[in-house]
Amino acid sequence: MKTFNTILLTALIAGGLSGLVLGSIQQFSVVPMILEAETYESGGDEGEETAHEAGDEEEAWGPEDGLERTLWTVFNSMLVGIGFGLLLTACYAMRKKITWQYGILWGLAGFAAFHLAPALGLPPELPGDAAAGLGQRQVWWILTVIVTAAGFWIIAFQPNRYLKLIGVALLVLPHLFGAPQPERHGGLAPDELRNAFIAATLITNAVFWIVLGILSALLYTRFGGNRESSAGG
Repeated sequence: MKTFNTILLTALIAGGLSGLVLGSIQQFSVVPMILEAETYESGGDEGEETAHEAGDEEEAWGPEDGLERTLWTVFNSMLVGIGFGLLLTACYAMRKKITWQYGILWGLAGFAAFHLAPALGLPPELPGDAAAGLGQRQVWWILTVIVTAAGFWIIAFQPNRYLKLIGVALLVLPHLFGAPQPERHGGLAPDELRNAFIAATLITNAVFWIVLGILSALLYTRFGGNRESSAGG
């Protein structure tokens, strides 16, 4: 029970703070690009037809622009941070010694599994971008995250070098099959904006995972997680 409390407390604080950092950075990096892309999405009859072909989905509820949208974005980022914090600290509980450097490595692994690997096949999309069917994309994204995370898990926790080779193979596997692609690429926004958005999204999430890794490792140690792991091992 003490280990569970340590994991939960670490995830709440580290994840919440990291999510706050993520949401704050997004307001200056990612969100302005999304708002700019939305101007192209609603910029005429031709744009509306292309956007319909790209998404072909009913418009969902969304917060109003301004303070409401900012607060919802930051709040959602904090919830995501807490969820990912639980995953990281659960991994820490299986190791005997945790340092902040170790936290960075696990943070980078989380970034690779949840953002970088999926982005190699399905780059972050701006409003109005052409895309394959939503169901196909979701299935490929989920399978890629699971297989990539499993690969890192095997590499990190299996002592047998042959099993580690299987872990490496799992990292490559989703990209051998390839992500579902639309019949045509591009969208309503200029390519320059799309490329900048992809780069900003990946960099922002990389910063988030590094901050989360450092904070979670430091807090996990501060709350006695290392002592508990040693006693359990």
